[in-house]
Amino acid sequence: MTQPVEDLCAELIRFDTTNRGHGQGNGEREAAEFVADRLTDAGLKPVLLERAPYRSNVLARVPGSRPDLGAVLVQMHLDVVPADKDEWAVDPFAGEIRDGYVWGRGAVDMKDMCATVLTVLSRWAARGQVPERDIVLAFVADEEDTGTYGAHWLVEEHRELFEGCVVAVGESGGYTVPTRRPDGSLARIYPVGTAERGVAHLLLTATGQAGHGSRRNDDNAVVKLVDALHRLSAHEWPVVLTPAVRAYLERVGAELGVEVDLGSAAGVDATIGRFGVAAKLVENTVRNSTRPTVLSAGYKVNVVPRVAHAQVDTRVLPGTEEDLLAEVDRLLGPGVRREFIGHQPPVQARVDSPWFDAMAAALRAPDPAAVVVPYCMGGGTDAKAFSRLGIECFGFAPLLLPEGFDYRAMAHGVDERVPVEGLRFGVEVLDRFLSG
Repeated sequence: MTQPVEDLCAELIRFDTTNRGHGQGNGEREAAEFVADRLTDAGLKPVLLERAPYRSNVLARVPGSRPDLGAVLVQMHLDVVPADKDEWAVDPFAGEIRDGYVWGRGAVDMKDMCATVLTVLSRWAARGQVPERDIVLAFVADEEDTGTYGAHWLVEEHRELFEGCVVAVGESGGYTVPTRRPDGSLARIYPVGTAERGVAHLLLTATGQAGHGSRRNDDNAVVKLVDALHRLSAHEWPVVLTPAVRAYLERVGAELGVEVDLGSAAGVDATIGRFGVAAKLVENTVRNSTRPTVLSAGYKVNVVPRVAHAQVDTRVLPGTEEDLLAEVDRLLGPGVRREFIGHQPPVQARVDSPWFDAMAAALRAPDPAAVVVPYCMGGGTDAKAFSRLGIECFGFAPLLLPEGFDYRAMAHGVDERVPVEGLRFGVEVLDRFLSG
């Protein structure tokens, strides 16, 4: 008998796979071994790969009935961000099931999808079912940091494991965004990630003349840096309507029955303002962004330092990086140089494709009222690694969510939890989609 998906999700949460970044954390090995055992029970032959001890990745291939067709990659991560137990209503690694939810760190990011996929495989094994296409499964490490021990390393060193993959599905898409129309009726919107903004994390370095803090200094590195950051923060980046963003605005606007004006920046902003809770999925992806996040300079209050540093979280829409960086250089001005400390290009799949249509059909099977739309993710996932192999990547980790449930606040947030019924819905949708 197949274990209930909610119990499996709770078990996965109980493995503390905290990733603190910079190679620090508990590691993914115990969770990976648990996953490998479940894959073995389903008749598969998983392999565990580690770049460093305890930083485990699990890979397996489900043979399809038509190996001549392109394979589907299902990519998930086993690591989670830290959680402070004192801030939570429950122990974040206890995997409690109560009030209709599975609670714990990783419940929606993304041990939920790990559980739904394992449940689908268990079902297939019990039924003797074989999918039409090969399915490649990747349960990876280190997504919550750089992917150095996970997806990016696998792509660089073990790309043969992804041979034949033409499409990939992963986190951040396929979940319900219940949204009220102006007449008060409810629309159930399901965004599927067809794009991601790129990452161009910058280190800014300002140099000047060191000296005594009590004396006039017209070449103060701190002042240069602060002035540059002010110009950068105050800059209004232009609206850029990529295919995913334009399609989202047009299709959601039509479904909600609100005016859509994409002819100007003001019109786009006004359109988003009419979208209610659905605005959160697009408000950060109509423009590039440059947000200062880290500052460091000096060591003593009465000493003007020679050097000052800042880090800027820069996110880049497809096709815009060259213009963005030229404008950044203009805004920084003389005496401040920039360099990359993280650089990954945007991801962009087709908005209208047979893959998108298949995902939409899988969602509509259990929810005929589903309004399935493409969208661009504001952040990033391991799709940035797998897209380097020429694989078309989508955000598709289906969940049914109730109205008022702030899904986006759950990931990395306090009291992270996922509805039990949402998990069961995800199993049905993924079963249909992955079956072929």
